Amino acid sequence: MASAWEDLVLIKQGKEPGDPWVITVNCPDKVGLGCDVCRIVLDFGLCITIGDFCTDGYWCYMVLWTVPQTSSMTVDWESLKKRLLSACPSFLMSSYFNQKSSGSPPLLYMLKVFCLDRKGLLHDVTKALCQLELSIERVKVMTTPDGKLLNLFFITDNTDLLHTTKRREEACKHLGVVLGEYCISCELQLAGPESVSQLDFSPLSEAVAEELFSHNLSRKEASLQTLSPDMEKVNLGAITFDDFLSPAHTLLQIQCVDQKSVVYDILRTSKDFNIQIAYGRISPSVEGSRNVDLLIQKADGKKIVEPDSQIALCSRLKEAMLRPMRVTIANRGPDAELFVANQVELSGKGRPRVFYDVTFTLKMLGICVFSAEIRRHLTSDREWEVYRFLLGESREFPLASSQARTEIVDRVRRTLMGW
Repeated sequence: MASAWEDLVLIKQGKEPGDPWVITVNCPDKVGLGCDVCRIVLDFGLCITIGDFCTDGYWCYMVLWTVPQTSSMTVDWESLKKRLLSACPSFLMSSYFNQKSSGSPPLLYMLKVFCLDRKGLLHDVTKALCQLELSIERVKVMTTPDGKLLNLFFITDNTDLLHTTKRREEACKHLGVVLGEYCISCELQLAGPESVSQLDFSPLSEAVAEELFSHNLSRKEASLQTLSPDMEKVNLGAITFDDFLSPAHTLLQIQCVDQKSVVYDILRTSKDFNIQIAYGRISPSVEGSRNVDLLIQKADGKKIVEPDSQIALCSRLKEAMLRPMRVTIANRGPDAELFVANQVELSGKGRPRVFYDVTFTLKMLGICVFSAEIRRHLTSDREWEVYRFLLGESREFPLASSQARTEIVDRVRRTLMGW
């Protein structure tokens, strides 16, 4: 017999192969719950095709139609249900999962993998960590002079079980199976403050920082985007406010190009602005375009009628939809370095599966990674997550060629956007 709390999240398989899986969340409400749910759905490699959600401020009802991002992807639906349950603000959940208070940050662990190098190895490790439901917070990957690879992953456990010896041993065993004969050693332990502080991250140059964090497109990024047919559609989006339809809510209507994380980006921005969403409808994608309608209020329960508030929200939403991730390539001495940056939620959570998508693209392109880093970077008004990859030369993509560099940037961006 199912426990009462299991009804908070229901997952139903489609009737026919290829049909969407329907996820229903019916639980107490909190500001940003929709963002948290969509983030978990994205973290499991799912795309939202249609969605409806509503709340009276105390109880939320959300229905999402989802499909895997690729046909070959295997989704652990039971683990997804547990993760979604953990996001529901309920005392039953906190006792069931033995979680700490929501204000406590998750424990950080250091995974040290020493192995022989080969093409695609970094992505294979990343994929294994995703399968283990381990989230990558920081990374330092270095190639030794004798061709070996030292991987330092600072990770958190979405199942909250890494404090047990069994869970740590299972994780190292799984990585050993994935790497096979290439694995030399694997160690997993709780990371102390001294471990993170010893990481030697290279500083960003002013030119790269300007390109990654600027509110406006740089000339270089604009020229790269014009070479990608998909990017031409991005600027066709529109955002409108209507304060006359409802006496208590502002209607926010968004039309934008479809990409796999657009719903998350919209709800993430709303959460950061402390916007309360009373009702939302996510329409299906039509010819690569998607409509999202939201009835919203400020935290004080009032409509958003001030022009300055509307302009600020509109500006941030457009930035989130048009440029959710920044991608560029720069010189690092005689070598080329790939940079990817995305905004961090005000809660401190980074964007899911970025490292997975980038390493997957580089593996598909046959490009080796000599070193990789994930770090946080603060600008005047927000925090960013920055991914850096020092690339190896490739026959198909000679890095001295501007055309090859443009192709790499385009392919990485297309993977990140789900195109």
